[in-house]
Amino acid sequence: MSQVEKKAGLLRRTSSSKKPLKEKVVLMYDEIFAKEDPAKNNPRFWDELFLMKVNLEYLESKLESVDGEEVQRIQDNINSLFHHCVQALGEEHQIKVVNALQTLCALFRGVHQKNKSASGFDIINMLMGFDKAEQRMKDLMERLDSLLCGDGSESLKSLCLKLLLCLVTVTDNISQNTILEYVMINSIFEAILQILSDVSSRGQHGYDAVVLLALLVNYRKYESVNPYIVKLSIVDDEPTLDGMGMVVHQALTEYNRQYKDKEEENQGGFFSTLTSMVGSMFIADADEKLSVQTNEAILLALYEAVHLNRNFITVLAQSHPEIDIATTPTTPTPTTPTTPLGTTPPSLDMMNNPELPLDPNLQTSNLLITFLKYASIVMQDTKDEHRLNSARLCLIILTCIAEDQYADAFLHDDNMNFRVNLHRMPMRHRKKAVDKNIPSRPLVCAVLDLMVEFIVTHMMKDFPMDLYLRCVQIIHKLLCYQKKCRIRLHYTWRELWSALINLLKFLLSNETTLLAKHNIFHLALLVVNLFNMFITYGDTFLPTSNSYDELYYEIVRMHQVFDNLYCMVLRVSTNTGQWKEAASKVTHALVNVRAIINHFNPKIESYAAVNHISQLSEEQVLEVVRSNYDTLTLKLQDGLDQFERYSEQPKEAAFFKELVRSISLNVRKNVSLNTLSQDVLLKEFSTIS
Repeated sequence: MSQVEKKAGLLRRTSSSKKPLKEKVVLMYDEIFAKEDPAKNNPRFWDELFLMKVNLEYLESKLESVDGEEVQRIQDNINSLFHHCVQALGEEHQIKVVNALQTLCALFRGVHQKNKSASGFDIINMLMGFDKAEQRMKDLMERLDSLLCGDGSESLKSLCLKLLLCLVTVTDNISQNTILEYVMINSIFEAILQILSDVSSRGQHGYDAVVLLALLVNYRKYESVNPYIVKLSIVDDEPTLDGMGMVVHQALTEYNRQYKDKEEENQGGFFSTLTSMVGSMFIADADEKLSVQTNEAILLALYEAVHLNRNFITVLAQSHPEIDIATTPTTPTPTTPTTPLGTTPPSLDMMNNPELPLDPNLQTSNLLITFLKYASIVMQDTKDEHRLNSARLCLIILTCIAEDQYADAFLHDDNMNFRVNLHRMPMRHRKKAVDKNIPSRPLVCAVLDLMVEFIVTHMMKDFPMDLYLRCVQIIHKLLCYQKKCRIRLHYTWRELWSALINLLKFLLSNETTLLAKHNIFHLALLVVNLFNMFITYGDTFLPTSNSYDELYYEIVRMHQVFDNLYCMVLRVSTNTGQWKEAASKVTHALVNVRAIINHFNPKIESYAAVNHISQLSEEQVLEVVRSNYDTLTLKLQDGLDQFERYSEQPKEAAFFKELVRSISLNVRKNVSLNTLSQDVLLKEFSTIS
């Protein structure tokens, strides 16, 4: 029996010699795949077809099994099926609408699956006929729009979004899906916004709507004018932007909650006892167990909103004492399969539950806090490609935030203090932080903590250079804002200085290995210039004069690292080689750091000799520093408070192309046939005539 026959479904066997009977709908599909017009002998063929329960698997597999010559033979019937599906969407009989939506899904998927190598024009021709395609797609998009915006069934709206997600993700590369040209011309942007602005519909369809929007924004975004990009960039309607923020907030909160549950599960019982007994032998295993699949789709939506729409920045800081989603109506909702969090929306129970777990002692939360916690989880382990992509995207989002004046204003606002419990990687040499000890501070402190945490925990053989560069640049952009606005932030700057010096130490220790893959001099230059920012402008943004003294103390105390760095870059810059120029820049950048070391070291040694002290205390060194500022000469360095603004094109284009491909494959896999199961839908419409 062929594969297609197996999927047709057996009704009964009368005897072993007779063929099994096929469902009526399967027989009707077979008529469509015959050469004759199925309506020729039965004028009511199409009416009857859409009253039948769809057999998606059979229809898709039938489309996939058609060879090149047969395609030409049955094209008129396929075009006719497409046309009648679109017409059925306008029917009052809602079971017909459901069946038409599902049939369209099978058509889009089956035709694309069979013709992967075919051009977009050939696929359009096979589906609807090239000469009629524009009108067919206009009718389809108008009917989907009216179904999404109307007062009809929530299940139908869900199915419309599933169909659109199915259509958008039929090709691996979204930009090669020529049918989407018609989705650009006949925009459903306003329908998506309406879903997001309405509390009830957002609760049920918000996740799919946001993912759909994120994907549509990425269609040929560098090649032509994409209307979804243009429209998203000018949205200024507060309820809509808040709605979008709420959907992202809920999805990330759900991820954080799942991670926390796994973490607590891992900390209990025998495993925990064993780990504490034998040290950290099993920490790597524990981390493996703690991995929860990342959610790049929702992160991409957040990125597009932050990157494209200046008005969305206000949503990041919107405080939520509790998640304000109203209880959704009792309308049955479409069933979805159990899938990894990477593509699955938060459960409706979770969306409707006002008492979401927030931090201890934290009365309010906001999207930015939830995002920072999410970032602190995914940035812990970057060995897996999905987590590496998530970490990179988190840092790109933070880069956009750090460059925005309004975002910087609320990040540094002393009247907006929060306790942000970031997740920290388990490490042998430090104790686990106690949540309750976290002080309430401006949000920029949590961003800096996240950067410091990443710097400290990823100095490893497989060095994530790209992520380190982004981290250091984010810190630089925040310092530029503090210097410009003379904001004296009460932050534990010594932790940052210590992390940066240890990073330089790591680069020096692994020079040969790292240089085989990376330009370590660029990163070293950025780190040295952060110190130059503190040395040159620290008196305008460090909280106290004592902080400035501590900076000098830290540089002098760790002078060996800077001395070694200078020797290394001098050696490379005086030899001919590919790194000559890059190393030379670091040599020049070290001028003030070396001036400080060369000025204060003899003074400290002299003080120790005069006072017969073999080892000076920190306070004694600080005293020497304070009393010898007057004779220190430093050079004024230009451009320390300048930075290159983030631009997606061309630098990030390849990253986003691959990311969108990965998300598209994931979404396609999860808008699976059983998500379109009719059982719930038919039950809902069983009383509708």
